[in-house]
Amino acid sequence: MIYNPNLHKRRSIRLKGYDYSQAGLYFVTICVQDKVCLFGEIAEGEMLLNDFGRIVENEWLGLPTKYPHVDLHEYIVMPNHFHGILEIAPAGAGFARPNENVYVPTLGNIIGYFKYQTTKQIDLPVKLWQRNYYEHIIRNEYSYQRIADYIINNPARWTDDKFYSI
Repeated sequence: MIYNPNLHKRRSIRLKGYDYSQAGLYFVTICVQDKVCLFGEIAEGEMLLNDFGRIVENEWLGLPTKYPHVDLHEYIVMPNHFHGILEIAPAGAGFARPNENVYVPTLGNIIGYFKYQTTKQIDLPVKLWQRNYYEHIIRNEYSYQRIADYIINNPARWTDDKFYSI
């Protein structure tokens, strides 16, 4: 079915009016389509990546090569989803901030590239990722620490996770 805005009332889950290319820290969660466990398994509170999981991890770690103004913080590949903290560096932080005539990627562009690269490499006959992704703008140190702890401890709490699936 072709998307028809009069029939399909999709609304953005992004913060209205926010510039997602601006410097800052962003927490993202990306889910596998239908929450199928494709990236490995949890054993004794540790995530054991399979080949697909290693592809996801390698593509995440490769993002700064494609986007030099991006720094990566805590992340975890889970059996059926991914959590990560990504930082878009401010102007003058080791790269030249482009002028208005140069393309500046947004968080959505970066996540789109990540999803495209992992999908291309994993090459399943079905859709790999759900259509969207969750993001949270990290605005202070308390929020950062809370989210970083959540990411780090996610495998140990797998059976209590809202994405838990066997």
